[in-house]
Amino acid sequence: MRPPSEPSPAPAHDAAGDVVRWAVFSCLLVPAVLVAHGTSVGSAALWALGLACVTTACRILLRRSERTPAHVGEGAHRRGR
Repeated sequence: MRPPSEPSPAPAHDAAGDVVRWAVFSCLLVPAVLVAHGTSVGSAALWALGLACVTTACRILLRRSERTPAHVGEGAHRRGR
């Protein structure tokens, strides 16, 4: 009789990638809504540029936090004083 096979491990979920995808979607959606509600195209383009800058900065920070191991400082959270 064969031993029961173990299920294959699920691929790691890319939470940071999901956040970035939603942010990019928002960078496209917000200017379209602004133009639809009467904002000038130039103003909507500036909003899109600002959102793209914020999205890029957040993506860099998220990727950096994924690569950097968490450090426990010597503050109030330290046990065994």
